[in-house]
Amino acid sequence: MVQAWAAMAPGQTLERYEYEAGPIGSDDVEVEVETCGICHSDLSVVNNEWGISTFPAVPGHEIIGRIVAAGPHAKGVSVGQRVGIGWSAESCMHCPQCLAGDGNLCAENVATIVGHYGGFADRVRANWQWVIPLPDGLDARDAGPLLCGGTTVFAPFHEYGISPIQRVGVVGIGGLGHLGLKFARAWGCEVTAFTSTDAKADEARGFGAHHVVNSRDRDALRALAGSLDLLLVTVNVPLDWPAMVGMLAPRGRMHIVGAVLKPIPVLAMDLITGQRSISGSPTAGPTVMAKMLEFSARHGILPQTEHFAMDQVNDALEHLKSGNARYRIVLDA
Repeated sequence: MVQAWAAMAPGQTLERYEYEAGPIGSDDVEVEVETCGICHSDLSVVNNEWGISTFPAVPGHEIIGRIVAAGPHAKGVSVGQRVGIGWSAESCMHCPQCLAGDGNLCAENVATIVGHYGGFADRVRANWQWVIPLPDGLDARDAGPLLCGGTTVFAPFHEYGISPIQRVGVVGIGGLGHLGLKFARAWGCEVTAFTSTDAKADEARGFGAHHVVNSRDRDALRALAGSLDLLLVTVNVPLDWPAMVGMLAPRGRMHIVGAVLKPIPVLAMDLITGQRSISGSPTAGPTVMAKMLEFSARHGILPQTEHFAMDQVNDALEHLKSGNARYRIVLDA
């Protein structure tokens, strides 16, 4: 029996939950959980903010642990190996997206915490394709948030071929944004952090920002008009969108990874005249996730974390909900 923590209905606090996992699938891997990060998406699923949650819901999709069992068709992994599991637990592996390495875009992609039991538990399962070996040199205790938060902000650099000579802005210095700053700096870019909290300026510089700008200062935003090749938006709240687009250089891109739930108004001419783009992305496929972990190990990139014991999961969720997390929360099994 798997011992887990689950929300039994939308918005409820998590309670102890036991379930029978059944025989392991031929392509599946079972992982004994050592740590599991808490992502804001876990809160969104618990509260059914997106209308896709299934209950009982066992959250947790930033999982680090060791393989304790593997199906006969599982490839490239072995019992005892330390691995990570992120947002996705399985995909069809035969559609054009999966064959191109973009299984995160598969129409049959199964989220680790939607219609599937996640990592707020002593064990969790996933298809071997989505079980990513952890490189030597990465501290397993703090690496969990890289599997979702890290992948989310790393993927645009890889996907769009961002070059080290380009200028990158990161909006929001939180769970996603502080990792975005670290990746952008290690990538070799000139990095500008945008935050509505002036008190975070020194921290932002510590994470890698060369410049820090108040995102509510319209004059400061106008002064940067036409200067950024990539503007990575990590927040989930409405912004001064004309000013954001205005900061893009010709062929610049504003890329959304924060789940902004309100429409983003944009004038077509603001895009056409500078050949600018607006895009968004979820996490990434397994190959990019593995590259992200390798890059992180090479450059010593880890999230700034706070730790709670697994049985303090409700306290940890309240801490996240309060907005006081600095900057990712990890549960220790």
